[in-house]
Amino acid sequence: MKVTYISTYPPRECGLATFNKNLISAIASGAGETAASVIAIDAGKNEHEYSYADEVSYVINQESQDDYLKAAEFINSGDTDVCILQHEFGIFGGDSGIYVLSLINHVEKPLVTILHTVLEKPSGQQKMIIQGLAKRSSKLVVMGRKAIDLLESIYHISREKIEFIEHGVPDIDAPLVNPLRTEPLFNTHKVLLTFGLLSRNKGLETVVRALPEIVERHPDVVYVVLGNTHPGIKRNCGEEYRDYLVQLAGELGVQNHLVFINRFMAEEELVNYLAQADIFVSPYLNEAQITSGTLSYAVGAGAAVVATPYWHALELLSNGRGLYFNFHDEQGLAAAVNQLLDNPEKLKDIKARAYNYGINLRWPVIGKKYASVLQWVIENADFGERIFMQVVDAAIIPEFSLDYVRRLTDHTGIVQHAKYGIPNLKEGYCVDDNSRALIMAVMACKLGYKEAGELLPVYMSFLHYMQDDSGYFRNFLSASREYLDEKGSEDAFGRTVWSLGYLVTNAPGHSYSKFGEELFCKAIPHFRGLTHLRGIANTIIGLSYYLRSFPSDNNMMDTLNYLTGQLITAYNKYSDERWNWFENHLTYDNAILPLSLFHAAEITGNREFLNTAMASMKFLENVTFNSKFFCPVGNSGWYFRDGEIPHYDQQAIDAMAMALMYGQAYHLLKDYSFLKKLSAVYSWFLGENSLWTPLYDSETKGCSDGLQTRGINHNQGAESTLSYLVTQLALLEALNAGTGQNNRDLHFKALTT
Repeated sequence: MKVTYISTYPPRECGLATFNKNLISAIASGAGETAASVIAIDAGKNEHEYSYADEVSYVINQESQDDYLKAAEFINSGDTDVCILQHEFGIFGGDSGIYVLSLINHVEKPLVTILHTVLEKPSGQQKMIIQGLAKRSSKLVVMGRKAIDLLESIYHISREKIEFIEHGVPDIDAPLVNPLRTEPLFNTHKVLLTFGLLSRNKGLETVVRALPEIVERHPDVVYVVLGNTHPGIKRNCGEEYRDYLVQLAGELGVQNHLVFINRFMAEEELVNYLAQADIFVSPYLNEAQITSGTLSYAVGAGAAVVATPYWHALELLSNGRGLYFNFHDEQGLAAAVNQLLDNPEKLKDIKARAYNYGINLRWPVIGKKYASVLQWVIENADFGERIFMQVVDAAIIPEFSLDYVRRLTDHTGIVQHAKYGIPNLKEGYCVDDNSRALIMAVMACKLGYKEAGELLPVYMSFLHYMQDDSGYFRNFLSASREYLDEKGSEDAFGRTVWSLGYLVTNAPGHSYSKFGEELFCKAIPHFRGLTHLRGIANTIIGLSYYLRSFPSDNNMMDTLNYLTGQLITAYNKYSDERWNWFENHLTYDNAILPLSLFHAAEITGNREFLNTAMASMKFLENVTFNSKFFCPVGNSGWYFRDGEIPHYDQQAIDAMAMALMYGQAYHLLKDYSFLKKLSAVYSWFLGENSLWTPLYDSETKGCSDGLQTRGINHNQGAESTLSYLVTQLALLEALNAGTGQNNRDLHFKALTT
């Protein structure tokens, strides 16, 4: 069995690193012949921080997303049978360690994930990461029974996917002659011990505050704190916590009863300290500790443990294997310690119970359990829920919902921005978003979502209010309905024309259609004066919809040909054998350009329009698709000819334009591959993207404002949410239209044969 382990690894001073090293040995002893390879997560900023042993075959700089992808390629190119990933939010890069999803969704080997933390109140991103790990993993291993309940109730993960295997402990008994017995500290004192990396969440100040009452009754007691300060905390805060504990002990007059041994201890030596200590104290500050390696070690070594009632302690110390005291309760701790020191027989009984239970926690026993899980996973490998280019099953598409749009919409229009999921009235309204909202609402009505009709008058009224006497449109309006500009951009103008043309042809009522026609016709004098390519493209789409209702309007047909000719001229100017595009760069809302040509080709039957649409679409998809997901050009720099493609900040508006482009291509040509690509673009919103992170929020029914380097932008503005809904409606519309590959539209048969 060839196993690849993904985790931190010694010499990095980290509990997961030690756990991973022990697990490798344990599985090797439990599974017979195994070959181990380690992918080490390194905390180095620019270069690897540690020198690793030979079993480390690849190193990931935890803040370099490219390293995760390269590591996946490395694993896939080898002969690994199964991967084991140790998960803790803090050891992976990106917000809440989100980069781990890039790794696991590119690895093409069976995966087992060991969860060292399961939060009862996760952030949205933390919850999504755990759910992503569950989807990709054949098995999730947890070390506390409480974690099983949380995974089922909070994260909605099936019980069948979860394995319970307790935290392993060293297979080492205390020596008959403990070398610590000759040291004065241990020879002449009763010892309270806590070990592990120091950080404020460990609650050691509770023990220090309990010392006066303990020392008053047992003057020979010392409290030994064994371990370094956590490296990350030391980098940021130095020894602030240790200094605080020293100062506190001085203020309480027990400075001579507090001893620090400031180093990371090897397990063989640690066993000596646990054996020589009278009482091990685990004073965590709250219950939300699903696993404690130090507690497991203490029980495994047969120590008498006094702990706060956190989740793992409640399980591990049950049946008389330890005593509890309340969180932050120094008096309760002092009483428990004094009770044990006053009663040697009770102390001895607790140690015996702990030791007998701990035998079953030793690594050889735990290793056999892991080996059994790995063998099952290899024999039943399904790679979890893998993603490939395929048409989305309508049954798994989230239910179409206008809940969040209603939250953003008031009597004036749809609010432009939001702080998280709350409308941000300070930013007011814009004609861009209200035009998108109008398109979305009409699309929804067409597909039978009648409740969308209630919103139509609001968006129509807004566009009417924003049109000036000349027929042009302002763009921005304050929350107090004051105009913030005299003239909007050509992009905003074109998008409004698009929405009005769409309304003319698809309105759910005659009066709505006439309203749209009036505003549309008033804007006509500005059509031929447009110079901005995206403004032209948006206007072409609006004209195309208008001409569906008024096909004999020769003036509008001439204008359509004129504007489309502008795009063709730009394409011919900039395109060559390698660069089939309308400009020297790809910026935002790129697919709107070929989309407009598909619309113009449908109305005019012009073969050049269609050919240019096809060529530019192919070029764009070569830039934005890889074998696993859609990746739009990022807005953090854009893509210039002969330059590098920026991967972030990815915007929902780009996904919407791509979806509409494929939807229109499928409508014209009935080529099934376009429906598959439309599905892939829609899936970008649901998590099939470069961070494997959903932008659609199933709780608010809104959409996050972009995919950034370290995670998602958690604000949920109108543009992103409307882009999601329009994309969803475009997919539903295409699915309703059928999937026959050979049913080509007769109008286009002559153009495509």
